[in-house]
Amino acid sequence: MKPAASPSALKVQATLGDKFEVLEFDATTRTAADAAAAIGCTVAEIAKSLIFRATGSNRPVLVVASGVNRVDEAEVAKAVGEKIARADADFVREATGFAIGGVPPVGHQNPPTVLIDQSLMAFAEIWAAAGTPNAVFRLTPSDLVELTGGRVTAIARQ
Repeated sequence: MKPAASPSALKVQATLGDKFEVLEFDATTRTAADAAAAIGCTVAEIAKSLIFRATGSNRPVLVVASGVNRVDEAEVAKAVGEKIARADADFVREATGFAIGGVPPVGHQNPPTVLIDQSLMAFAEIWAAAGTPNAVFRLTPSDLVELTGGRVTAIARQ
């Protein structure tokens, strides 16, 4: 692992400031399992970022969930107050400025509605994507809430 060097990872580092360090790996961190293996943590400690599209307003919805959990889309829709759909790669890139597999919880082109999986709150530290399929940064669950302005809720199932 090494400090951020790619343009997308540097963009995330600039958004985060000096309190956090974006790290890039030679190995992929594209999936939660890949990230956990590269970092040396559990899959549950990976804060995966998933983008949905609110179908009525067409606004982006960011769900940050534990790497071991599946997102309950009905709960997400209830939490945002409208139906949601899975976002395609073009919508994700347009809404966030990042490609699927490296979407960070911060620094999005269009600020999303943010929901945070309550099970992440059980960990002392978690790891999130940082703009590329091989970049991550370490933070606490409370950092995640503060950085994103997200609402902690039950939106996932194991």
